[in-house]
Amino acid sequence: MQLKKNQNYIEDIKKLIENAKEKVVHTVDNQRVRLYWNIGQRVFEEEQEGKDRAEYGKQIIKNLSKEIEPLYGSGYSYRQLYLFLQFYKVFPIVNAVRSQLNWSQYKLLIRIKDEDKREFYIAESIKNHWNGRELERQINSSLFERLLLSNDKKDVLAVARAERLPQSSNEIIKDPMCLEFLGLEQKSNYYEKDLEQAIITNLQSFLLELGNGFSFVSRQQRIHLDGDDFFVDLVFYNRLLQCFVIFEIKTHKLTHQDVGQLQMYVNFYDRIEKLPHENPTIGVLLCADKNDAVVKYTLPKDNETILASKYQLYLPTEQELIDELKELL
Repeated sequence: MQLKKNQNYIEDIKKLIENAKEKVVHTVDNQRVRLYWNIGQRVFEEEQEGKDRAEYGKQIIKNLSKEIEPLYGSGYSYRQLYLFLQFYKVFPIVNAVRSQLNWSQYKLLIRIKDEDKREFYIAESIKNHWNGRELERQINSSLFERLLLSNDKKDVLAVARAERLPQSSNEIIKDPMCLEFLGLEQKSNYYEKDLEQAIITNLQSFLLELGNGFSFVSRQQRIHLDGDDFFVDLVFYNRLLQCFVIFEIKTHKLTHQDVGQLQMYVNFYDRIEKLPHENPTIGVLLCADKNDAVVKYTLPKDNETILASKYQLYLPTEQELIDELKELL
């Protein structure tokens, strides 16, 4: 018993040390961001002395870099100082600089020209505690544009700002869904079990792609119906929508039989697994290709619980998604 108490005591000390180290790192990051903003502001003020002439601005940054880079290192090179200036120009009000974000995240954010898009990624980064790598992945996967394919911009921003909770599955389930992190080649002869195993192996990344509020429940969940066994590929739960979300993986183009099979699984979960206070189960057909008309006419007019989402094993370009948005408008 005494040994166990000693071990608890040691674990408590370890936690205190780790927590203190995290706070120190956060404080240093925050001070670094403030420093870079202040440098950017001072360079901007000096730049204005030249009446905003581009060549004058470049020259003062070159001169500054020559003076301070030998003293303080490559973190104050011409390129870095130029980023500090852009940082200030994008965030000219110091109160707009958020203490929850570090410099690696701000370097990504200042490249985003659209203010709504930038605000979306700021809000999502803070809400979901994304690090720099996770934010970069979401920007590169055009998360903002993918959500706009099935949602109004005002709704997307309101959910990102936590001004309201998601009201429907379309506000959470993305189409297309980007699975480039699986490291699979884009080819047509994958077995469904191979794609499922790759998702399980990269479950943390898959949860990041799914987004807010998801937790993993099970894979190949057995359903026994009068002597017949069926297996649901992947089961998740979403705490924001307060419902089960079940995934069926199809590596071929969707058929009406696929839609019917998923509808059966959704019905089972609604009648057997769902608790009275929970919302209806959502079913997602994660497929290599889909025919929206097949989904539309296989399901009732008022369907809100069955969705088809095409998966991609590569990151889409922003222009591809913008072109698709234009077709929808």
